[in-house]
Amino acid sequence: MTMNSDSRAAGTIPLETWLGYLDREYLSTFIPDGGASVKFAVADDGLRPKLRDSLRALWEKRGFLCVEMDAVARRVHMPQDIFFGIASQIDWRLLANRLVLRLAAESGYGADGVDPAGEGSVLDAIAAANDLDPSFLSLPMARTIQNSVYANTRMSKDFRVAMTHFCNTSRQPMTIGRASVHPLIDWLSGANARMGNVRSFAVHTPINRTTARYFIESALYWIRYVGYSGAAILLDNARVTVARNPRDGERFYTKAMAMEHYELLREFVDGVDRLKSTMLVVSSNRDFADENSARGYHTYQALQTRIMDDVRDRNIVNPIASLARLSL
Repeated sequence: MTMNSDSRAAGTIPLETWLGYLDREYLSTFIPDGGASVKFAVADDGLRPKLRDSLRALWEKRGFLCVEMDAVARRVHMPQDIFFGIASQIDWRLLANRLVLRLAAESGYGADGVDPAGEGSVLDAIAAANDLDPSFLSLPMARTIQNSVYANTRMSKDFRVAMTHFCNTSRQPMTIGRASVHPLIDWLSGANARMGNVRSFAVHTPINRTTARYFIESALYWIRYVGYSGAAILLDNARVTVARNPRDGERFYTKAMAMEHYELLREFVDGVDRLKSTMLVVSSNRDFADENSARGYHTYQALQTRIMDDVRDRNIVNPIASLARLSL
């Protein structure tokens, strides 16, 4: 792939060229093998929808679980809202069923052809595929789930307790299983954060500003653990760069909120080694990278020093730099 002279002169890289580098350098091996990367993509408003669609298509082709967040809809300066945004787009029961199928196969049971998204009980389907009564499969699988999920200290305790409950519902039909753990789904997604609703599940930790980072890391690990290539997150933060309240009925970020958001991004960059098999792409507008903008990333020095180009070629854009300015 080559960059045309207009793109080089403008300091931008064509979207398709950039995507090609992401695919070869990150998505094909590095991230599925356990690595992680945080990228910043700056594009005009007209190009960002194409960026979103192209990234999702590429990620899905590579077997990633994809989630999207927009600073208009989510409070992206709050770490718990980042987690809630991720959690609300995940079918937790489906992920648990995927893991149960993998654990059954690793235990020597035939699981080929069993659909993790099927309406019936996954455990019953595995038993039928092996010509077994489900009651004979239930106990050994319960022990396997306990050892592989509940005892897995790569995840925070209350998160793995919740995932254990999801896995244990594999013996129930999909609709009944989802209903039985509905309070957990509400707790994870932020729909109902009251701890009284989940104490019966032996869950005792609220998801808030202090604890959210551990839940995010646990969720990203879990996504890879159940069999996806990894997690792919697209966060559009263009709304954060709006310096004056347009009073258009949409969310407005004060200067303090914008700085909190940039600090949160800085934490993701610095803690990238804790994000198992994850690609986070922060999509933004030109104001984000404009040194004359009142809300650009340069206004928060700690983030600026992480993503700025220390050394740059006069003619060629670095395609794997932390921040890419995109063009058609």
